[in-house]
Amino acid sequence: MGSNNSFESQSRVKGIILVLTGAALWGIAGTVAQYLFQRLGYSPEWLVVVRLLLAGTILLGFAFVKERRRTWQIWRDKRDVASLLLFSILGMLAVQYTYFAAIQHSNAATATVLQYLAPVMICCYFAIRNRRIPTPREIIAVVLSFAGTILLVTHGSLQHLSISGAALFWGISSAVTLAFYTLQPLKLLAKWGSTIIVGWGMLIGGVSFSFVHPPWHFAGQWSLNALLAIMFIVVFGTLIAFYTYLESLKHISASETSLLASIEPLTAAFISVLWLHVTFGLEEWLGTLCIVSTIVILSFAGNKDTVRGSE
Repeated sequence: MGSNNSFESQSRVKGIILVLTGAALWGIAGTVAQYLFQRLGYSPEWLVVVRLLLAGTILLGFAFVKERRRTWQIWRDKRDVASLLLFSILGMLAVQYTYFAAIQHSNAATATVLQYLAPVMICCYFAIRNRRIPTPREIIAVVLSFAGTILLVTHGSLQHLSISGAALFWGISSAVTLAFYTLQPLKLLAKWGSTIIVGWGMLIGGVSFSFVHPPWHFAGQWSLNALLAIMFIVVFGTLIAFYTYLESLKHISASETSLLASIEPLTAAFISVLWLHVTFGLEEWLGTLCIVSTIVILSFAGNKDTVRGSE
């Protein structure tokens, strides 16, 4: 009996470490992207297409080594193909581009916090779809998310925005696309597994966006620091973050994983302030805490529909 409890305890600790690692890497990767955009002159379009192509190819390579034939079998089912294409363009590609565009027009901290409005949007979606009155917890979460957004984008003054209209647009768009990204592929993930679906999603999204912005259309300052930053985003901020987040689900519940992953915007905020010297005043911190607290409320409510997907 004691050994079982010890094993469960070790498994739980492992799950907590894994999800904290993944969420922290996502937050840091956003700040590294801000460094590339605002200090070295890179464009979100180029970084998105390169990130998707490289990460998608590597993920599919892993999937092929593990499952070989199954990696290609998804293309035999017309419905699954249609759903995969929809996920790749309106989910994977859209969430990547809107997030990076929000970073370019503001900063990683603001963009990441605004993206965390997605769980509340998902919550409202299910309430409308199921034609039910939101629970008290859900109402509190919506009010907090709205208050947090107001504090974040107005600096506490309703007379003007503290961020540009473009930053607000892309930040809210990022939350909408993340909500779609989280909900749309649920059946595909259950049938084919996350590695195959996310791998194909990234690769298809990257290939599709190549027609809009080819990866060889490069602008920015090329240096060793730039190369290390790009590799960090692809390897640590995408592949390792994705793996550790999904692996954590084997050891702790989805609601716990969603709750612990809320350190991502806090990580992005702290790194942005310490490294890139982004100004983050009391109002921004209060707004951030309001939005992050919605994840806590929804997680304790046991709402499995608000679980965050990997970026």
